[in-house]
Amino acid sequence: MADPKGFLKTTERELPARRPVAIRLMDWKEVYEQGDAAVLKRQAGRCMDCGVPFCHQGCPLGNLIPEWNDLVWRDEGRAAIERLHATNNFPEFTGRLCPAPCESSCVLGINQPAVTIKQVEVSIIDQAFAKGWVQPQPPGRLTGKTVAVVGSGPAGLAAAQQLTRAGHTVAVFERDDRIGGLLRYGIPDFKMEKKHLELRLAQMTAEGTRFRANVNIGVDITWDDLRARYDAVVVATGAMVPRDLPIPGRDLPGVHFAMEYLVQQNKIGAGGSIEARIDAEGKHVVVLGGGDTGADCIGTAHRQLAASVTNLAIGKQPGTTRTESQPWPMSPTLFEVSSAHEEGGTRQYLASTVEFLSNEFGEVRAIRIAETEYLDGHRVPKAGTEKEIPADLVLLAMGFTGPESDELSHQLKLPFDERGNVERDGNYQTSHEGVFVAGDAGRGQSLIVWAIAEGRAAAAAVDQFLEGQTQLPSPVKPTDRSFAL
Repeated sequence: MADPKGFLKTTERELPARRPVAIRLMDWKEVYEQGDAAVLKRQAGRCMDCGVPFCHQGCPLGNLIPEWNDLVWRDEGRAAIERLHATNNFPEFTGRLCPAPCESSCVLGINQPAVTIKQVEVSIIDQAFAKGWVQPQPPGRLTGKTVAVVGSGPAGLAAAQQLTRAGHTVAVFERDDRIGGLLRYGIPDFKMEKKHLELRLAQMTAEGTRFRANVNIGVDITWDDLRARYDAVVVATGAMVPRDLPIPGRDLPGVHFAMEYLVQQNKIGAGGSIEARIDAEGKHVVVLGGGDTGADCIGTAHRQLAASVTNLAIGKQPGTTRTESQPWPMSPTLFEVSSAHEEGGTRQYLASTVEFLSNEFGEVRAIRIAETEYLDGHRVPKAGTEKEIPADLVLLAMGFTGPESDELSHQLKLPFDERGNVERDGNYQTSHEGVFVAGDAGRGQSLIVWAIAEGRAAAAAVDQFLEGQTQLPSPVKPTDRSFAL
């Protein structure tokens, strides 16, 4: 184990400081300052080497958390990255973007703040890249089989890397101009600078994975043509259909889906140019939705020098401690202050949006909201509580309803389940032999750690299909919904 008395000597969580708000709002770099090695070692030493390490069940990837905590405490960084990579293809992504359900399951969390698992994880991979320990792992032999992966987000990339290392010839197709999916254009740079993505893509390219950007499957190449060209196909297109808000004024100029806004800024950050850009500078911005996407919009609007930023959520404000219905080791719903919230703006809960109001030019100028009340289990606007708040730019960040289905249903004629996701069997295979589904396209909008886990598991299913056997790990089944007890 790590320090046998670590959790007794060090009872507090210590994380790297965030850069001062006034400074970080002047750029798009990640918000955290460089961590202190001594603090990191001390925090890793708090890991208790539990008889039953519940952090394993909190992580869909089954990360070997106590093992690499111990190795970090012993200053054995190279061994630590080997244990981390044994279960996670991309710890540089999860260490920055995952909400860390493993920490909610940490046994130490019963009566102390949990071990800083996520921070230890990202420090391991950052050190490994800095010291040149992350090297390509090309296959020792080629099978002669070919696989097309459609979508280059975390699920698609994980499946592609696993299948390439198994000896298959893998091509990843992406309809955007650059590889990475939401990792590239959905995540703001202040949460993850794209240099981390580039490092991993360089490794994958050296291993033999082929990347094909600017190819829209279903349009540039039909799905039937793709199936004819490849021995297997993995659909990893994500769940990109945004949840809309069909109320009066929805079609007014100035009301946009959050992802339209975030993608534009990421493309500008990558050196591109955007026509008819959505810009928050000098505007009263209202973000509808209290999740991570909403927080990304808030941080982006602050950096674009918005006049004001208001975040509205229709539900109740979560508590700061676990409820009886979410006991340890479940992942609780808690009130959080992200780096974006820390940067300013106003947050309102129990706010139901009733109508978007226009100015004399036909553009959005305000939102009429009302207090939310609960009637027969439904959230509805409470009569008599209506009020207006100024809004020159409204961003809808209320989640996603499922994958884009037109080409999949019309060309492949794939069935969809009652939740709007592509149907698949217990081995990630659709009703078409040789066509598999991984990530949000099959399970609905979820966490990055679930996407990577499903990509790894789907790769094992594809390898089994092609070779009749597989040695690739399969961490989760399509029916798995949560590891919480």
